[in-house]
Amino acid sequence: MNKAVVVFSGGQDSTTCLVKAIQEFDEVHAITFDYGQRHKLEIEVAQNLTKELGITAHKVMDVGLLNELAISSLTRDDIPVSHELQDNGLPNSFVPGRNILFLTLAGIYAYQIGAKTVITGVCETDFSGYPDCRDEFVKSINDALVKGMDRELVIQTPLMWLNKAETWALADQYEALELIINQTLTCYNGVIGDGCGDCPSCDLRKAGLEDYLENKDAVITALRSKAEMY
Repeated sequence: MNKAVVVFSGGQDSTTCLVKAIQEFDEVHAITFDYGQRHKLEIEVAQNLTKELGITAHKVMDVGLLNELAISSLTRDDIPVSHELQDNGLPNSFVPGRNILFLTLAGIYAYQIGAKTVITGVCETDFSGYPDCRDEFVKSINDALVKGMDRELVIQTPLMWLNKAETWALADQYEALELIINQTLTCYNGVIGDGCGDCPSCDLRKAGLEDYLENKDAVITALRSKAEMY
């Protein structure tokens, strides 16, 4: 049985990864983390999406301790999401340690259910500047998990080298474009679908969708080229 665990937030990227995994694996598990995030509606969105996509194995894990330790505009209601970078060069929406924790727990879960693959929608090409979305980081934590658990495990990052337009193209390829446009939650302010239209995540999502719809042929060609390359 070829099993995979998808780190699933109910956003554009993780939903794209989930619909892709459904086509490629015999059994798909989704894991969603409740860390007291500002846009907590994403947990409900994730639950609704897994039901619609027929995923029966969906674990929602309470990791509230992260909220206590990590101060960010995504963990505090009184810190508005900003387009400006902080003094350290990172956006104030960066939650330190989030993907370290998420991928570690997903790896442990994969160990318990006998899955050899963990899938996450992080991306280095078109992203918000988070250091824990980089390929180098993912490879490092993958290596640490393999050594620490003495078990074969591969962390797949299907979107790592795709821009947002290409991510939309990938969703369309799996016939999930309308689902992801209308039912996912990517907005930092917790607005489903098109979002608030005023946060960095909404800006990136909207620009990518417009690029894809206006330049479909070119974007699809680029996507196929990257698929062959990576």
